[in-house]
Amino acid sequence: VQLQASGGGLVQSGGSLKLACAASVTFSNLYAMGWYRQVPGKQRELVAFNTPSDGTMYANSVKGRFTMSRDNAASTIYLQMNTLEPEDTAIYYCYLSFGGGELPVLSYWGQGTDFTVSS
Repeated sequence: VQLQASGGGLVQSGGSLKLACAASVTFSNLYAMGWYRQVPGKQRELVAFNTPSDGTMYANSVKGRFTMSRDNAASTIYLQMNTLEPEDTAIYYCYLSFGGGELPVLSYWGQGTDFTVSS
């Protein structure tokens, strides 16, 4: 399974950006999806995460500004980011896991896409 993330770049503070993460397989067996971010020298942190049982949760720092969604037909998840702040500057990684129930859960990471929010 390969995940291809895209959508990074340079955006001004207060602007919007939408990241995409396309999977090389269908979402018929999708279990969980998420976005994480990492600033060089710091730990990777959760941005948004969704499981069937718990729904979608967001980091407090992005709640109300970021929205995660998915397009099953395109095997793609998205992260819509509004009212961006310089503190949102990071490398963003998508995460997908497949399986669950009687099947093992297998997890995959995208290669990371970075963007910079200028003040």
